[in-house]
Amino acid sequence: MGVHFASPIPSPESCPALVLNADYRPLSYFPLSLWNWQTALKAVFLDRVTIVSEYDREVHSPSTAIKLPSVIALKKFIRQPRFPAFTRFNLFLRDQFSCQYCGSEEDLTFDHVVPRAQGGVTSWTNITTACASCNLKKGGRTPKEADMRPTRWPYRPTTYELHENGRGFPPNYLHESWRDYLYWDTELES
Repeated sequence: MGVHFASPIPSPESCPALVLNADYRPLSYFPLSLWNWQTALKAVFLDRVTIVSEYDREVHSPSTAIKLPSVIALKKFIRQPRFPAFTRFNLFLRDQFSCQYCGSEEDLTFDHVVPRAQGGVTSWTNITTACASCNLKKGGRTPKEADMRPTRWPYRPTTYELHENGRGFPPNYLHESWRDYLYWDTELES
C-alpha cells in the first residue's frame, strides 16, 4: 500500500472564491460566503464582480487560459437585513453552538424557555439552545420551576451579531489570499 500525495496543481473544484460585498467585507462569515469556480467566473464575465486575488490554477478553453479567482468583490453593494431570519442554524449561531443550561456542545436541540403548554411562543425571545439531556431534564417547566437558568436569556440578535459570532468558527480550509478579509489567525503588526 503506497502513500498518495495530492497533486501539486489543485483541481478547479478545490478553488472556491471568497465573496466580498462591495465594501470588501465577506457577505457571511458562517457559513463563509464562497462560490464555486464556475459561478465566480460567470460573475466575472457578466461584469458583476471585481477580482481581488487569484489562484495560481488556470482553466483553459480552446483559445484562452484564465486564472481562477480566489477573492472577488461584488460591484453592487448588497444591504444586509438588520435582523436575520429565525432559523435553527441562526439560533445555534446566536448561542455559539452550546447548551445554554450546561455549556455542552453535543446533541444540541432547542428549548422553549416558557413552555408552549404555559403560553410560550416560538420566537427569538423564548427559544434557546439546549442539549438533549438538559431539554429532557427541564421538560415542560419554566427555568424557575426546573431550577435551571440559561447562561444567557434568549434575545433577537442583529445580523451583525451573528456575523461576529460566525467569525469565531473559521472553516477547515482558509486560503492565504482570504486572511486579510476574514481576520482569522492574522497577526497584526505594530
